[in-house]
Amino acid sequence: MISGSDFLVSLDLLGTLVFAITGAFRAVKHELDILGVLVLSVFTGVGGGILRDVCLGITPPFVFTHEIYLGICLAGGLLVFFIAPHIARWWQLVKLFDAIGLGVFAAIGAMKGHQHHLGLIGVVMIGTVTAVGGGVVRDILVTEVPAVLTSDFYATAAALGALVLYLGKVLGMDDAMAMLVAAIATILMRLLAMHFRLRLPRVPKLPKEPGRMARRISLPRLFRSISRKG
Repeated sequence: MISGSDFLVSLDLLGTLVFAITGAFRAVKHELDILGVLVLSVFTGVGGGILRDVCLGITPPFVFTHEIYLGICLAGGLLVFFIAPHIARWWQLVKLFDAIGLGVFAAIGAMKGHQHHLGLIGVVMIGTVTAVGGGVVRDILVTEVPAVLTSDFYATAAALGALVLYLGKVLGMDDAMAMLVAAIATILMRLLAMHFRLRLPRVPKLPKEPGRMARRISLPRLFRSISRKG
């Protein structure tokens, strides 16, 4: 019989693979060579976990002492490199597993933050970084604005899932139950956001650049105005 912890580890590995695949596809989009594909797959798959461990002072980071995660990322990158067109046909399924990975990573990250005695904000931040940090690193490497800042209800779902874990621990849930509830909450929020195309409000677009809209004030006139008021 599979225990709850074994089940979460299995989902963690699956999430790592799917994140690695999405990172490799970003490399395909930019027509990178095989090294570029592998680099993006690794950083997308385990970048969030590395950032989490660095923030918590865990050295060496978990992925370097459990190299199966790095191996899974490399396998995902190679898979995309050789059969990208076939995987693309199942992209909706990949997005489903991506939502699962998001939920599991958010729950695991938040639990690690709680175990390090962080407060509410710290737990939410660590959970979110774990879930979306790899994607942010991926986008920076290809000089794009991180997708989590411009589209979809993605990082928000991870943050709310981490919040659920914190509240679960406050209510006295054991670790396994709190992680399971948080992961499910994150996954459901992400899937609902995908289905209903939910997104956060955006800053309204300015008619002109801020520099062109600013009032032109000469420095001597500004100083005279200040001195009169003084």
